[in-house]
Amino acid sequence: MDCLESTDLPSIASIQYYKLLLKVATMIPIAHFIIGFACIFATTLYYLLEVHLFEDLFHGGSAVTLTYNPASHVYQNVVSKCSILHRRYYATPWLSSPHLQTMLLDFVAKPPKFSYKRQIFLSSDGGTFALDWLMSSNVIPSENENDTIWEKDTTPIVVVSSPSLNFNPAAYVVTAFLIFDAHKYHIRSLRSHIALRSYIRHLVHSTAMRGWNVVVCNHRGMAGVPFTSDRAYNSGWTTDVRDVINHLHHKYSEAPLFAVGTSIGANILVKYLGEYGETVPLAGAAAICSPWDLLIGSRFIARKLVQNLYGLLLNMGLKSYAKSNQTHFMRLADWEGIMKSRHMTEFDKAVTCTMENFETADTFYRWCSSAAYTRDVSVPLLSISCLDDPVCTPEAIPWHECRENKNIVLATTKHGGHLGFFEGITAPSLWWVRAVNEFLSVLHSTSVHKHNKVIVMSSTMSIRLLVR
Repeated sequence: MDCLESTDLPSIASIQYYKLLLKVATMIPIAHFIIGFACIFATTLYYLLEVHLFEDLFHGGSAVTLTYNPASHVYQNVVSKCSILHRRYYATPWLSSPHLQTMLLDFVAKPPKFSYKRQIFLSSDGGTFALDWLMSSNVIPSENENDTIWEKDTTPIVVVSSPSLNFNPAAYVVTAFLIFDAHKYHIRSLRSHIALRSYIRHLVHSTAMRGWNVVVCNHRGMAGVPFTSDRAYNSGWTTDVRDVINHLHHKYSEAPLFAVGTSIGANILVKYLGEYGETVPLAGAAAICSPWDLLIGSRFIARKLVQNLYGLLLNMGLKSYAKSNQTHFMRLADWEGIMKSRHMTEFDKAVTCTMENFETADTFYRWCSSAAYTRDVSVPLLSISCLDDPVCTPEAIPWHECRENKNIVLATTKHGGHLGFFEGITAPSLWWVRAVNEFLSVLHSTSVHKHNKVIVMSSTMSIRLLVR
């Protein structure tokens, strides 16, 4: 009997201990529990969103690392004079996260208001796509408000190679529609602009305010222009950009031509520069947040839970693009495969591999990656990337190739997100837009770009103007 009583003592003591612990817990004010859980939640969210607010406060923002060839005339004569690239980047405090910068890309930094003039470009194979113009005369008050470019006009022209789709996770949640990184209209009138694509508008407006003319080159099947041929754009399709640039160079032979590409548009631009080398009639170019190597990128986007979410949303955007051109893709691609796709690799297998005769999606990614073409870039090129880009991994950046090419200067920051780089307390501007504008302005004022003017044969293209 005594033995049984002795064995029950630990369990009784344990019960009394838990009762005492519960009694003590009930004595703690509920407000303290709320504060404790809030701290735990905030800490978890801080690390999950990769917030770098305190890091920025302690280190004074992100340093801009410049990678270039020691003998580079582009650095010595141009980039060395760009003060923005030699100062630190300070992220907007309440956007100190690559995911917030990316998800809120089109909701922060209110875009300037202006109207484009639309041009429909008809290529030699019958393909049709939109060119959206903003003339400097449309934003700079002057006595002669003429929005026509004369053939002998010497005003610089900037061609913007728009991204493939408008990647905006927040926009997808809010509007149940996702477009990946695009200057793309799902609206009837060019004068009616929703809150999306604000970074393109910031770039276009700030460039026009500098006294330059700007044209945004949309892709086939986008911006409200239907397919008129069996060819669709893809991440390595450089023909349309080449034809537009050659056409502008032939028609406005006295005007210096520059180009800016963002995201997939940057990959297409760099690939074009490498493919055509010294025959490129550009005075200079800038590539922002390029994926560089799409094979590495496709692995990265499926690596972690957060990246998988981006990959899922990317695929939703691609499927939305296919649905908006359903007749075209039902005839030329694997429509059942498109609808069943859950990842962009599956989508590319159903679309690009079918339409362009690639054996696998990996084969296509190797073909369209711009990293392999950086050695042959012959015009001054500024490339801007950040190391915390949640969409385009820094693992794909061709550091060695950029360092070998005297025409390339690679600027990297530790933070910035995908095409974000918001700055200022209220996020009124994007750092990369200011950096690109300064680079192109300094480049235009030097003699570095002049040797890149070449003579190209005019391709058999036609255009018609559509003003709305």
